Amino acid sequence: MTMNEPPPGHDHLGYPASGKLPLPQQANPTWLGHIQPEYYRRAPANNRARVQPALPPALPAVPNGRRSAGVLGLAVAGGFLGFISLFLVLPFLLGRTGTTGFAIGFIASLIPLGTVLLTVRFIDRWEPEPRPLLIFAFVWGSVVSIAVTMLIQPYFSLVAGPASGLDYTTFAVTVQAPVVEEFAKSLGLLLLLLFAPKHFDGPVDGVVFAFTIAAGFAFTENILYFGRAIAESSDVGTEFAVVFFLRGVMSPFAHAIFTGTTGLIMGLAARRGRTGLSVLAFAVGLIPAMLLHSGWNRMGQDFLAQYVLVQVPIFLLAVLVIVLLRVAERRLTRQRLREYAAAGWFTASEVETFATTGGRRSALRWARSVGRGAQMKALLHAATRLAFTRQRILSGQDVPAHQRDEQHQLAEIAALRAAVVG
Repeated sequence: MTMNEPPPGHDHLGYPASGKLPLPQQANPTWLGHIQPEYYRRAPANNRARVQPALPPALPAVPNGRRSAGVLGLAVAGGFLGFISLFLVLPFLLGRTGTTGFAIGFIASLIPLGTVLLTVRFIDRWEPEPRPLLIFAFVWGSVVSIAVTMLIQPYFSLVAGPASGLDYTTFAVTVQAPVVEEFAKSLGLLLLLLFAPKHFDGPVDGVVFAFTIAAGFAFTENILYFGRAIAESSDVGTEFAVVFFLRGVMSPFAHAIFTGTTGLIMGLAARRGRTGLSVLAFAVGLIPAMLLHSGWNRMGQDFLAQYVLVQVPIFLLAVLVIVLLRVAERRLTRQRLREYAAAGWFTASEVETFATTGGRRSALRWARSVGRGAQMKALLHAATRLAFTRQRILSGQDVPAHQRDEQHQLAEIAALRAAVVG
């Protein structure tokens, strides 16, 4: 047998030649990673060498420099659209806030923005999304979706306003803003789903991208509201304090929760690996986002009571969903890495280290104490990416392409282990 021939009973990627196998009982550890029996197959066998327990790597991790055309295309398109949109958005803001109001509003808006982005980082720590896609999401939310909203609103008002039977102010606040703004924000989610499907294939991805887009949208909107409070008020200090408290303290996550429902629904559909279903989920997911947005804008004189009785429970429900998503991710990672361990790629102790928060924290603490924290972090991320690649394979999503990715990732982890123990 030559070096290029598969081992007996296996195909060229190391999978059993018999292909699909009965679905083990433990294969579906959570609703997040549910797979059907017809898609199940064993992990490719490790026929290279006997696995030795890995210590924190002493050499730099093998860089994962491969970028899909979709990621690069979105990054370029996002930058171009963001630049063009600035010529519409920036004059609009300056015209309504003045230079001083814009400057102060910009600085003040960084506070709620930081709160939401730190939350995004917390949610995204387990399987981080590519930075270019997160930048695209933020640019879309902060500039492009604002421009789309400005362009669509007049036409929507002209068509739907008279048919609603509402006065203009009520229509603009409770119908026009929720419908147009959520559509504009979620268009960015649809582009991410269509052009970067490998990185948008589950509910966590949907929430991360949706929160990032919404954070950008709220950032620009806050500049407008904070700046106007300074430019148009006779009592600048009081007016600014009230607006900042309402938007920056009481509701920094409002837009995130609205758009997050769309991202969650689209991510659940994307988990099934069917583009048509995911696009349909875009339309379906807009409905709860628009309703939540409209409900928020409808709060009037009894604002405080509605905030406590309605909005706070919605926020707590969102927190619960995020916690459940993170728990499901950890369980899924453990199960998929156990399958690789059964194929000879990991030891049982490594699985517990890579797939538990406590194990990762301990490994990173040890590695940092000897100056190898960055290398250990890269190894942890590589193992997590591998687990989610296997999940895509078992879900029947573009299986040949993901099997090739799997082989690259296994080679990367093997190289890391060779650097560790060699």
